[in-house]
Amino acid sequence: MRIITGIYKGRRFEVPRTFKARPTTDFAKENIFNVLNAYLDFEGAQALDLFSGTGSITLELLSRGCRQVISVEADRDHHRFISDCLKKLGTDAAIPLRGDVFRFLKTCHQTFDFIFADPPYALSELPLLPDMVLDAHILHDDGIFVLEHGAAQDFSFHPCFAEHRAYGSVNFSIFRKA
Repeated sequence: MRIITGIYKGRRFEVPRTFKARPTTDFAKENIFNVLNAYLDFEGAQALDLFSGTGSITLELLSRGCRQVISVEADRDHHRFISDCLKKLGTDAAIPLRGDVFRFLKTCHQTFDFIFADPPYALSELPLLPDMVLDAHILHDDGIFVLEHGAAQDFSFHPCFAEHRAYGSVNFSIFRKA
């Protein structure tokens, strides 16, 4: 797993082969962040990474200058891996939380400029995530929410849908809170 750009550009972290989650591919990650640069200045932004998995997006957000990133991951081993990566970077700008994303969405009182979610593609609640996130009142006005998903989902009907991007088998739907 590699950080694409920013202050930690080129740093690599070896993801254990035993992990269920795989990091978003470098190709997909680089391309979606290129698109997102037109929507948002990451410098100083408050960000939330849901279903953090390996922490690849959290690390990229930190490298791009986010003031704070909260990373929510339920799996104990994945959470530990993310925490270890953050220690290796020597940053305290990220808060890795081990917990259930749905419970977090119901209890979070903080607001964010950017929210990224990469749930398991087979998650039964995946089609409901845009409404869950946008109705939780945790995204600033004009904030951006990105949902990574499989090709089977189509969110173009959602009132906050901005655009869809596909890079190989990786799909991203971008939502902008109006």
